Amino acid sequence: MTEVYITPLVERFATKEMATLWGAQRKFSTWRKCWVALAEAEKELGLPITDEQIAELRAHVDDIDFAKAEAYERKLRHDVMAHVHAYGDVAPKAKGIIHLGATSCYVSDNTDLILMREGLQMLIKTAVNVLARLKNFALEYKDLPTLGFTHFQPAQLVTVGKRATLWAQDLLFDFESIEIVLARLRCRGVKGTTGTQASFLELFDGDHEKVRKLDQLVAKKLGFTNSYPVTGQTYSRKVDTQILQALAGLGESVHKFGSDMRLLQNLKEIEEPFEADQIGSSAMAYKRNPMRSERACAISRYLMTAPLHSLFTAGTQWFERTLDDSAIRRISLPEAFLAADAVLNLYLNIMERPAVYPKIIEKHVRAELPFMATENILMACVKKGGDRQALHEVIRKHSQAAAAVVKQEGGENDLLDRLAKDKAIAMSRAEIDATLNLREFVGRAPEQVTEFCAEFLDPVLKRHKALLGLGSDVRV
Repeated sequence: MTEVYITPLVERFATKEMATLWGAQRKFSTWRKCWVALAEAEKELGLPITDEQIAELRAHVDDIDFAKAEAYERKLRHDVMAHVHAYGDVAPKAKGIIHLGATSCYVSDNTDLILMREGLQMLIKTAVNVLARLKNFALEYKDLPTLGFTHFQPAQLVTVGKRATLWAQDLLFDFESIEIVLARLRCRGVKGTTGTQASFLELFDGDHEKVRKLDQLVAKKLGFTNSYPVTGQTYSRKVDTQILQALAGLGESVHKFGSDMRLLQNLKEIEEPFEADQIGSSAMAYKRNPMRSERACAISRYLMTAPLHSLFTAGTQWFERTLDDSAIRRISLPEAFLAADAVLNLYLNIMERPAVYPKIIEKHVRAELPFMATENILMACVKKGGDRQALHEVIRKHSQAAAAVVKQEGGENDLLDRLAKDKAIAMSRAEIDATLNLREFVGRAPEQVTEFCAEFLDPVLKRHKALLGLGSDVRV
């Protein structure tokens, strides 16, 4: 425990890997890598920078004296210049060429883009493992009939596996969105204080081609194929919005899945993992609360609001930039990634070993099956020459009467007996029972599962085979 507040996203929910990505060490060592890349590129294009200076910069990328940097910042009131000075102290021979021609956003913006790129790659890895778990679950239970629900009222039967494909398809949409924004991601490059590259044009004595090459070289050294063609002092903050919208989509999908799991756990049909020593309630010892699903929903709600920050930020940037984007981005970008990481990690954890109870599922199906069978019975009666509208009214009245027995008297559902006794139906109980083959009530659900997995999930899983095998890390 510490005396100061630490965001629960780091302390309780996100994985160590994602929390480390957005930590101070990684951030400021990446700043230094950006300065190294700039110096290397400037040297390669003819500026008087020596190999010795670059070697000195490389040797001190990671040994950051945070106390000294903080002292500089208290004096200078400028975080980038504070780290320029701290870097220069450990690389004195290169001190004069650190940040040459650059503006603060050269390191801050490029670093944010580098960290977001790696964060997106982490999320892709977790998401593809969740998709693999969902695929296995869907195929395992593709033939298990279960009540479908519309309005959370019993509806036509589906299968447990078919329902899982709905969860998988939502996540697949998000997965594709993340891949799209990742593929479109570029670095800010070297554009100068208002995006005109004037300082670099001065450094290279008006040689426009060298300035163009400098931008391209730095982009490649930072691991990007190219940079954004035009910027102000910053890259367009719409890029942040696009990324956060993809992350918010994850929150949307995880919330839907988590809500379904909470309802299923209440029905005692499917439960999230529950450990041997886990306590569900401090008062009610018998409780098995869906803690993981509830947490996933809670953090997802936070995540779904993340694009709002960027929408306001991007929409209120004045001309080439205004600094009111800085403070909010220091909060919104890391915490959105931490939240996305947390909910995906919970999703993976739940799908690693969910408990499915077929007997309970069948019990619920059997209780509602007489109602489910009415459409089949209606069709069978029509085939015998009955009037569809008249028969519909007969079945409706018997259904309401049977439902009243169940709900008001606590009795058994006697709808099928009622229908067998009604001459308008003209079917014996044996004929009615013949319509109760559960397999006939699920339509193409099993086939849909097989087709969806083969046509949509398998190509993604095959393409990302090297990422499979990840385990979850739920710490609390």
